Amino acid sequence: MHVQINSISPVRFEAEIELTPEELQPHFDRAYEKFRPKAELKGFRKGKVPLPMIKKIYGEAIEHDALDDVAGDTYRQAMEERKVHPIGKPTLVDMDFKRGERFKFKIAYDVKPEITLGEYKGLSLHRHVRTVTDDDLREEMDQIRRANGSTTPAEIVTDDEHAVVADVQELDHTGAPLIGKRSDNMRFVLSDPSLSAEIRGALRNAKVGDVTRADLPADDENKRAERHLAVTVKQVEKLVLPEFDDALVQKVTGGKVTSAAEFRTSLRTDLERYWHDQAEQRLSNDMAAELVRMHEFPVPDSLVDTFLDAFLDDIRNRSRERQLPAGFDEQKFRETNRAHAVWQAKWMLLKEAIAEREGITVSEADLEQAAAADAGRMGIDKERLLQYYKSSGGTAERIQSDKITALLREQAKITDVPAEHHTHH
Repeated sequence: MHVQINSISPVRFEAEIELTPEELQPHFDRAYEKFRPKAELKGFRKGKVPLPMIKKIYGEAIEHDALDDVAGDTYRQAMEERKVHPIGKPTLVDMDFKRGERFKFKIAYDVKPEITLGEYKGLSLHRHVRTVTDDDLREEMDQIRRANGSTTPAEIVTDDEHAVVADVQELDHTGAPLIGKRSDNMRFVLSDPSLSAEIRGALRNAKVGDVTRADLPADDENKRAERHLAVTVKQVEKLVLPEFDDALVQKVTGGKVTSAAEFRTSLRTDLERYWHDQAEQRLSNDMAAELVRMHEFPVPDSLVDTFLDAFLDDIRNRSRERQLPAGFDEQKFRETNRAHAVWQAKWMLLKEAIAEREGITVSEADLEQAAAADAGRMGIDKERLLQYYKSSGGTAERIQSDKITALLREQAKITDVPAEHHTHH
């Protein structure tokens, strides 16, 4: 077997392999034996056709059908002999078979890049700390009041505690209606923080029967162009909010909490925990982003495709039918999310390099500890969960990632800074 390895890029190679008739014969003999039980020929029972006759009548077809398996087997043998560890799926890019003379083929494959680790310890990072204020608490309580409030008809919007039912017609830049771009009976709650400022502004002081206009700016992040809307107000409602008292607290907690004061204390604790977790998660994300920024290396396309496949599987798994939504443009999705997949692949490869440098591994004791911690929360027997953790690589990968993150954070120089203030819902 003659093997020549050609470099296409630092992470992509092509194995050019040539086999002689003598080297091919054992592969073909196995293919004949595999075909023999299925062979049918007049005068012989099925599976009893003599091998020489099979070779004479079916030999050429059998050999051609076997070539893919021959290529795969000899490619794997060539990689093992050279201690090469390809990643992803290899691609058969060329095949040339001359019966009785030779079989020559080319297979392209990816490998992990060589990573030269820079200084990954002692990173200077900011932890964005958010202090929970009385205004934060008041806003959360107001959201609970709104969710449990009622409405009464009104003629005009006088403050943000109003809702508007309207027909919305999208316009072109000249003000002409766009066909098929009309939505009727849309309901807008002005106090909803997710409502765009432009629509909220257009509806302030609006009366039943008014036609008002909202111009929404372009959104580069979501690749959305500027939009012009004509909003016809059909109905105005005043939101009537209940008092935040013991009775409301008992209602929203199902009687588990009976005191408004106790609920406020619990709510503040929940908010503090939420913003603490947000700060820690952002710190980890910033740390990963800084390390990826510091290290430049090529990423194999097959690894990027693996992450894109995982993103698509996540979308499928959200559907009851385990399918992509109707009309979903998979190609566009892959193009739009490719940069994120490249980033994820680089971070994964960096973590592997750091784990190897630091000798960070996952032991059976680590898996047992994880199973013990998760069993009660998940309602699964610990031993059963442990067996699952041992058989699936996801848990070990998560534990190793947590160990790497802990090491990097322990070595980092972290400075607490005030977080930008925005409302949590």
